[in-house]
Amino acid sequence: MTLLAWMASFRSACLPRWALLVAVGVSSTLSAQAVITPPDIDASAYVLMDYNTGEILAQKNANTPLPPASLTKMMTSYLIEQRLNDNTLRENDAVLMSERAWCRGSSSQSCMYVPVNETASVIDMLRGIIIQSGNDASKAMAEHLAGDEASFADLMNEEANKLGMTQSHFVNATGMPETGHVASARDLAILARAIIKNSGDYYPLYAEPSFTYNGITQGNRNALLLTDSSVDGLKTGHTSAAGYCLAASSKREQMRLISVILGSKSAQSRADDSRALLNWGFGHFVTEIKASKGQAVTEIPVRYGTAEQVAIVTNDTLQVLTTKAAAERITTVLEVPEHIEAPIALGQPIGRLVAVMDGQAVAAVPVVASAAVTKTGWFSTLWQRLGYWLKAKLQSNDA
Repeated sequence: MTLLAWMASFRSACLPRWALLVAVGVSSTLSAQAVITPPDIDASAYVLMDYNTGEILAQKNANTPLPPASLTKMMTSYLIEQRLNDNTLRENDAVLMSERAWCRGSSSQSCMYVPVNETASVIDMLRGIIIQSGNDASKAMAEHLAGDEASFADLMNEEANKLGMTQSHFVNATGMPETGHVASARDLAILARAIIKNSGDYYPLYAEPSFTYNGITQGNRNALLLTDSSVDGLKTGHTSAAGYCLAASSKREQMRLISVILGSKSAQSRADDSRALLNWGFGHFVTEIKASKGQAVTEIPVRYGTAEQVAIVTNDTLQVLTTKAAAERITTVLEVPEHIEAPIALGQPIGRLVAVMDGQAVAAVPVVASAAVTKTGWFSTLWQRLGYWLKAKLQSNDA
């Protein structure tokens, strides 16, 4: 036997036999639990979504395409925010209010009231869209980004496709009634989730109570912002075709919920029903955190390394969406090898920490090395391999 073959036999005898499984950081145990009846909501459609998992907790006609009214402007503002984040746009860029986009003061639509042929900054236009629901600001930004509103609608539909909004089609940037301009409650919840996740420093704009431009102060139409401190967005809408609509987001402790109501009968009922949905969700469900990101888990023996052990930590937060009644039944199991071999890189995956409920894995996160460990010299490595090989042989003979 050659020296290389001899060393290979040592290595084969010493390597741990285990497989690193692909894991996810957040999950839900709801599918295996009893149905909890949601409140009775008199609207054309609604959805209550858990933000962390995307799980739908309650719904009615969730996938039915309906007129979305000014909830459309969530896509308009989202596209603006993403371009601000990637520096395609700058907050102080001047945006022209063309005659096509200009609002003539009609009571049939909401307006920011930028004078025709004058300019406003991108950040003011964004506030005008989110807080004042300005159709003029929405159309002016559409023209600024895409040349005209129809071309901007193409960008809206491209983004909707990327986000997985399968039952939505946009024809304009405002939500004014137009043939073929529709969105589903589920799709709008998906969009709201993307805004919260991806808009960064611009998401707090959705909670601002008012905005003053051109000497005109207008209040945010989301009544929940005034009555519930946990609510921090998102958007209202109303047309005769769509009824009264509201997308809302609320965060309490470790849990965030998103509600979308389409086709409510009044501004009061859309607020009351949204509040009832959110309170029902927080009352019956909980996000159970079993380990925080970067939490130390254990130490693993290291072979052939300059350190005898390496500490491992969670690479993400291990959290589970569940009913409050079932939360105490969730435990954790650590899946790691008995030992690992150097060299080890900082952040190298070592195994996973698994959340278990009633014998079933419901969520898991990777555990990784908290430090790098370099390999020892060839002679020390060869000597250790011989020792491990002899130990394995002795254990085999004893068996």
